[in-house]
Order: sequence, then structure tokens, then C-alpha cells
Amino acid sequence: MSRRNQRWCPQPLTPLMEGPDFEMDDQEGNKKESSWEVIREWFRIQRSVPGGSSFSSSMSLYGPNISPAKRQDLRLLLGVLGCPLAPIPIPDKPTFHLHIKDIPLETSTAYYIIQQYLAATGCSKQQSCAKNMYTSGMVKLIRCETEISTGKNVRTIGSRCGENGCFVLWRMSPGMWSLELAVGGNKVVAGSDGKTVWRHTPWLGTHAAKGPQRPLRRIIQGLDPKSTASLFAKAQCLGEKRIGDDDCFVLKVAADRAAVMERNEGPAEVIRHVLYGYFSQKSGLLIYMEDSHLTRVQSPENDTVYWETTIGSSIGDYRDVDGVMIAHQGRTVATVFRFGDTSMEHTRTRMEEMWWIQDVVFNVPGLSGDSFIPPADIFDSAHTVSP
Repeated sequence: MSRRNQRWCPQPLTPLMEGPDFEMDDQEGNKKESSWEVIREWFRIQRSVPGGSSFSSSMSLYGPNISPAKRQDLRLLLGVLGCPLAPIPIPDKPTFHLHIKDIPLETSTAYYIIQQYLAATGCSKQQSCAKNMYTSGMVKLIRCETEISTGKNVRTIGSRCGENGCFVLWRMSPGMWSLELAVGGNKVVAGSDGKTVWRHTPWLGTHAAKGPQRPLRRIIQGLDPKSTASLFAKAQCLGEKRIGDDDCFVLKVAADRAAVMERNEGPAEVIRHVLYGYFSQKSGLLIYMEDSHLTRVQSPENDTVYWETTIGSSIGDYRDVDGVMIAHQGRTVATVFRFGDTSMEHTRTRMEEMWWIQDVVFNVPGLSGDSFIPPADIFDSAHTVSP
């Protein structure tokens, strides 16, 4: 279906925030709460129920008559794990032929690791890149537990309750992609036309991302080796680390200060966003990826609150698809850590995603740039925003 034929509810243009949404509409849509207030209310409901759980683990999380707390569960899961972005843009013309003279050792080492990765995935043998790609798969999102510290004691609440879902992903060079992810009766739709990244959720409407155009994290975690290699083209090698049974080289890329400042909005200030790739020394493949995203938020009461979102993904089950090794299975664990400047109080929520790829097709006939046009209200709202 063409993006131009889809109908969207008009919404004011607001930034695409990674991690928890810092403002959420309530049921009536006429009141906004900061996300930590939403989560605090969820904690209050949890504390009031014996055993610290407001629903049975045997139940579906999100039935037709869901409570506000269960609704916030799903919002948090989809907000963090639905469609996070990588910290930096993919270069328009990545350099895979590097002159190592007068460059740091950690950069030249990373270059050779990426060359090994391209060879291991079969990309270095291909004379031309695939023009587009279609991927479909299944996901299971799990809210594991939340740790609450009052400064005097620490308490953990919650249980492993999850919901199954599915996703469809389309990608086209350069920089165009479209994702539809449906879980628990809710759907997140996101995309990029190569210039604008946007997301639509049932509770917040359509939002445009601020700052440089960055790739979808789901694409670079084993689905598109060329994009992954391009992202790490100018990485630094930090050394070696063992992941499970594999000895790995650790590569790091980070958004520079100017780039993160472009993503600031109102009281929310992005402090840093760093991505680490762990490449197996034995196979040359990417088997683990972790990124850390820290945001500082100034509340109306002049209190400073920090949100640190850490997402770690194990990547595996590589299979040959038309000569390219594509990862077909993985597990992601995300932690959202909220803390203040001086208080010993903090909250730490841990959640999990398991994903399986069912189908991958390269060079789908008829797919064009028209398939990636953003919703019309992105542009309509953009015209109302002051420069």
C-alpha cells in the first residue's frame, strides 16, 4: 500500500524521542504527563497489589478492557524497543578502501575488522548491491521487572509477561525504509524517505525525528551487512572481549557533540549516544551490539532527571540469502534507568525482545521511492512550526 493512500490523524509535530516518550497523551487526549509521572503512577498501582503484580502471568497483557497500567506497559515496550535509531548517520559514500598512513591505530584496526566482516557476510564478493529488500518476522516483547530504590532499600516488582507480534520491513537505497510493527493490538509505523525520519504510534500520533537522518537499528543488527559495515566504516577498535563462547573485537562509533545537540527539544537534552559492535574473531560476523543513550530532562520544578537507555542485542542464526549471510534470530535486552542529580532514589526497568526472521527478499520488482513518502501531516505540521 502506498504511503500516500494511508490516513493519519492530524497531530502537532513533536520530536521523535528514543527511550520513553517524555510526553504522553491520556485517554481523553487533553492532558499531557511527563513519562516519569506515568511510570510513577504505574509503580503506585503495582505496589497496591499483593505480590507486586497487577495481572496474572497467564493472561494476555493487553485485552479489550486494559487498565492504564497495562497500557503504559505496552507504551514503554514499544517506545523503547519498537523502532530505535542508530546514533550516527550512514555515510552517503562509505569508504572501504582506506589509506592507513597517518591515521590512528585503533581506526586502521577497525577498518580491517570491517573488511573481514564484509568477506564473512559475502558482501565483498558481490559486484553490485541489492537495490531494495523486504523482510518479515515475528517478535515477542517481554516486560521483565522494575527495580525501585528509595535510598534506604531496593525493591523489585513485576514478572515475565509478554506479548507476541510481527513486523514487516522494507528498505531501499539510499536511506529509505518503512517499518510496521504490530504487538498486543497496537501498531507502530515508522519510516524514512532518505531525508525525514518519522514514527506513528496510536497514543502520540505522528512524530518527526530531529537531527541528522539516522538508520533504523533493526536494519543494522544483521539484516543489512552493507549498512552495518558503512556505519562502522570510521569506528575505533577498543580491544577484545569475550561474548559467550566467542572472542570478539569491539568497535565503537559515537555521535559527536554537534549531532546530539541537534536532537535536543525543550527540556530534554541529549548528552551522548554511543554504539558498540562485537565482531567474532572466529567467524568475522557481528554477534552482539550494544548502545547507550543518555538524556537529561529539566522538570518544571527545576529538578534534573536523567534517563539512560541501554540496549544490548545478541545476533545469530546467520543463513545464506542470495549469497549474503543474514541474521535470522536474536534477543535484545533493554534497560531504562532513571535517576536524579543528588537523590539516592532511582528506578531501573528491564525489558526484552526476541525476534525471528521468516522471509528475506532482495530486489522486489516495482518498489520505488513513492513507497516511502512520509504521512502528509508531517509536512502540514512542519509548516506551522516556527523556524
